[in-house]
Amino acid sequence: MEAMEAQYPKLLLYGLLILGSWLISCLLHFQFLRIYLMSANPNSGAALHVVLPLSVPIALNASFLPTAPSPVGPDQDGALPPAPSSASCEGSYVHMLDVPSRFDVLGGCAEGSPAFQDEGSMCSLMVNAGMGPELPPATGNGSDGDTGVIPNTGWYNTNQYALEVIVHNRMRLYECLTDDPAAATAVYVPYYPGLELQQHLCDRNFTVRNERRREVRQDFLDHPESANMTVLTYESNAWEPLDFAVPYPSYFHPTSAGEVAAWQERARAAERPWLFTFAGARRANGTLVIRDRIIDSCASSSRCRHVDCSQGLESSKTCKLPRRVVSALAASRFCLQPNGDSYMRRSSVDSVMAGCIPVFFHEASTFKKQYRWHHPDPDSSESDGEERRYWVLIDPDELLEGKVDIEEVLARHTDEEVAAMREEVIKMIPRFLYEDPRVRFEGDMRDAFDVSFDEVMGRMRRIKTGQDLG
Repeated sequence: MEAMEAQYPKLLLYGLLILGSWLISCLLHFQFLRIYLMSANPNSGAALHVVLPLSVPIALNASFLPTAPSPVGPDQDGALPPAPSSASCEGSYVHMLDVPSRFDVLGGCAEGSPAFQDEGSMCSLMVNAGMGPELPPATGNGSDGDTGVIPNTGWYNTNQYALEVIVHNRMRLYECLTDDPAAATAVYVPYYPGLELQQHLCDRNFTVRNERRREVRQDFLDHPESANMTVLTYESNAWEPLDFAVPYPSYFHPTSAGEVAAWQERARAAERPWLFTFAGARRANGTLVIRDRIIDSCASSSRCRHVDCSQGLESSKTCKLPRRVVSALAASRFCLQPNGDSYMRRSSVDSVMAGCIPVFFHEASTFKKQYRWHHPDPDSSESDGEERRYWVLIDPDELLEGKVDIEEVLARHTDEEVAAMREEVIKMIPRFLYEDPRVRFEGDMRDAFDVSFDEVMGRMRRIKTGQDLG
């Protein structure tokens, strides 16, 4: 009986993990990572920081940590990451937890199996360390929608929810990993409940899903024990100060700073015959009237290109072809980014990669509100400190009431203004992309992972020492 009672905390932990993951998957499917800062007294110096990808915030007692975790595996060329000096890692150590096999969501995926070729299988996310299949060379005749802009290397058919896998593989290359959890500023738990439960039927009712998300927040995030939690998501709640959004993964995963610079030059030189482009579809029964108005406006304009992503066979296929989508965005001056089920869209990040000026229809959709760590670039400000504008915001109410016209609003910008705005977008590309997680990056550049990781670690250290988070 005593032995069984001793197992209760552990069983409760696993029970909460499984039950919570089932709830979180459908309700918070766009979150890829949570950081739980378990310090009742921030000044005690004894806080244990736990990084949980897409998981429920659970307080892991140190007694549940494995006594002898496996070392980090070799990188692509078989070499283990070099051991940095202890001084350079001071305050930056991370312990990567060995997750029990029953929580290894992708453990059943065998390299070379048919599941890797099945787009509906989670195993396909494992290809190329989460980047997905490498794009085949351009046909050269335009049949793939490529206008000759996208190079034949560095581009992949990346699933928008593959970031959990990409981050895990980036963490394998982190230079300050430690086998000692007591020495770590953070403990990273590579568990993917979001991917595990994508196969389950999610409630498609927006109102119901929002209500359930509110309940989950009250059940998990609003407890006193969660007061020090920092939540990283694909989309943050603009009114929740502990939520921090990070960019969706794009199709571009370079291996060097030179490769990034070369793509930026391509984006600058790209011919842009279209004034504005929208890649998306209407929603059933007119549930998103803003999209209906945008598509109608596009159809009535000779200066707009609509990349139709409707559920029809050809349309849905079109929007699953990265070359076609990115080429369309790269051929336009402005790219329309209305909100869908939520404020943020993966297409917004694709627009940045294509050097296309994003046009938002709600302030909560802007990068300034969503990606506060990645916007703006520290150098993107005028001498007087004013932000250099790189985006356009159109009031949705005025659009729906017929008070403004999209084409008229965008056509007011001079060629010089458009060029200046586009340059700001192109300069943001490094901070919005994720490097190839299989290799050591060549050159000096901070990508979206680096920016997010630095901010998280800095926040953890400030919490641990009782500093003002600002």
